[in-house]
Amino acid sequence: MKIYVNIFAVILILNLDCNMLKQNTDDIKLNDYKYTNNLIRENSPYLLQHAHNPVNWYPWGDEALKKARDEDKLIIISIGYSACHWCHVMAHECFENEDIAKIMNDNFVCIKVDREERPDIDNIYMTAVQLITGRGGWPLNCFALPDGKPVYGGTYFRPNDWTKILLNLSESYKLDKSKFIETANNIQAGIRKSEFSFSESVDNTFDFNKIKKATERLNSNFDTSNGGMNYSPKFLMPVFWNYLLEYGFYSNDKNIKSQVELTLNKIAQGGIYDQLAGGFARYSTDAKWIVPHFEKMLYDNAQLVSLYSKAYLFTGNKLYKNVVFETLVFVKKEMTSPENAFYSSYDADSEGEEGKYYVWKKTEINSLLKENSELFCEYYNVSNIGNWENGKNILYINEKSKTALNKYKLSEEQAAEQLKQSKKILLKERETRIKPGLDDKSLTSWNALMISAYVDAYEVFGNIEYLQRAENTTKFILEKMSAPDFSLKRSYKNGNAKINAFSDDYVFTVEAFIKLYQAVGNEKYLQKAKLLTDYLLTHFYDKKTGMFFYTSDNDTKLTVRQKEISDNVIPSSNSVAAKNLYKLGTLFTNSEYIEMSEKMLSNSAENIVSNLNYFAGWASLYLHFSKPAYELVIVGKNYKALKEKLTQKYRPDVFFAGSEGNSDIPIFAGRYKKGETLIYVCRNNVCNQPVKTVAEAEKLLSE
Repeated sequence: MKIYVNIFAVILILNLDCNMLKQNTDDIKLNDYKYTNNLIRENSPYLLQHAHNPVNWYPWGDEALKKARDEDKLIIISIGYSACHWCHVMAHECFENEDIAKIMNDNFVCIKVDREERPDIDNIYMTAVQLITGRGGWPLNCFALPDGKPVYGGTYFRPNDWTKILLNLSESYKLDKSKFIETANNIQAGIRKSEFSFSESVDNTFDFNKIKKATERLNSNFDTSNGGMNYSPKFLMPVFWNYLLEYGFYSNDKNIKSQVELTLNKIAQGGIYDQLAGGFARYSTDAKWIVPHFEKMLYDNAQLVSLYSKAYLFTGNKLYKNVVFETLVFVKKEMTSPENAFYSSYDADSEGEEGKYYVWKKTEINSLLKENSELFCEYYNVSNIGNWENGKNILYINEKSKTALNKYKLSEEQAAEQLKQSKKILLKERETRIKPGLDDKSLTSWNALMISAYVDAYEVFGNIEYLQRAENTTKFILEKMSAPDFSLKRSYKNGNAKINAFSDDYVFTVEAFIKLYQAVGNEKYLQKAKLLTDYLLTHFYDKKTGMFFYTSDNDTKLTVRQKEISDNVIPSSNSVAAKNLYKLGTLFTNSEYIEMSEKMLSNSAENIVSNLNYFAGWASLYLHFSKPAYELVIVGKNYKALKEKLTQKYRPDVFFAGSEGNSDIPIFAGRYKKGETLIYVCRNNVCNQPVKTVAEAEKLLSE
């Protein structure tokens, strides 16, 4: 057992985030490959990338777990996703190596998991690896007992290190299983303890001063030159900046508002934003948002469309409007399926090289743009020596760009038109390059985020196409991902919906349906939102804590049933569920829903104040309870026209509902008067007398 312990102590686990080149396996004959394993029957592009490894991979499921129990072998659970660069590296170095594969096949049961399809599995083994090594990332490689309990793991392993671990673990397991069982039980206990503790009683005294102090403490961590926080790499974290945008409204804190606008400006002008085609890469490797890790994820782009739409409403900054329009053109062209669903992601790599599709040499641009090249190159910081690697350039804008416009003595309109035409030429040339791989599965939760994005953009900019696209994708979810019992599926590809949905699939869909109802007044969407919420309460709710499990009680049990509490690059399912309950409770005058929302917020209150960075979604709800929102209810034939005028200002403190006539939704009870359109402004369960004009309503909203 000494060797086993030594290996655990000395192996270096690299915390490397990822981006993997997708191989197209859709139309390739099986006999073109020397090896084919059990992944060939899967839909996931990531799993299909490994279907011809010499490793005898299995997807997660009863077959693999039974094999491990029957043969009494340790399990290798290898987790990644199709846009993961270091997953690709390890696959090439280790999983395509026949000698290494033989060791794996002889001594282990090997399971491949797409973390985007099965975040429930990823959450458990990521937590285990973080407990074991103090860090995490993908590829995630975890060793487990035949019952699935983790015993050891890490992220990326070099071939020699991987081989040593395989040999030592397999030999040690044969010699002394009891040590493995002891280790597994300790890790299992650690996973259970890692969950946040919750209050036993509800404290409804949400104090704005507490959230104010917590937010002001962030000032010392702001990067006041480049935007964002003062560290790199920099992730986009839209849920965090959305909270600060809301807080800036509530508090009128000029420093916070300035930091939000600086951050959004720098991101939009940086290399992390595709200056030619729109759309955002996943994160910036540097502090200035210039050098991205080039993969594009649907969830980032969806949330940023929403954020920039709201920020435009708050600031009037035309840059934000341009970002929204360009990004939605990118989403429509590159990430929308023929069935009106949205694909998951684009890889960073093309032809095995990171960023190759996006970067330029100055000689290329000179050849294409000719006399217009110099202005373009100065504006986008392109040089002969390159601003990145090997003489290559990433397009971005900075203060020098303004100087370039002055140098060429062009009016703002002339310069904009010349740059626009130059971008078209380069974009046409870029289209001839080999594109990065596309992960063409559609996930319910991420599609719901994109529905919300389109609705938010429609509400701000009034483009009817945005509303139509939101409704088209809603139809896709209702027809392809929903069952008669109101349950959902998570993943879709090639006509096949699979995997029971998780709590994030439900809550993001509910959120999108509520927004869609508020935009168009179709009560069908609101009723669907309530039915999905009731399903969530039946199958995911933990009465003991008042929070939601990530998995349904209908699902096959894993070693731990976890809850998703903290907000990260995507808001947590529990923070969104709490907001949904608050909104539905208001619309349906359902006090039980609102009490549940309060309980959830109270559970998280201490974490919000002490660790706001990762509880920003919760903090947004805290604002609404500490400074109660207005309810703006418009009933009558002209409600849409009045609503349009009343919602053309950024007002996160206003909750809207509208109807042309009588409605079964409780918030409208007794409020319809034939032949009139009335506006009701309420707050803290107290309503003013109804008014008929926008001016009167705005006066009440300002009191």
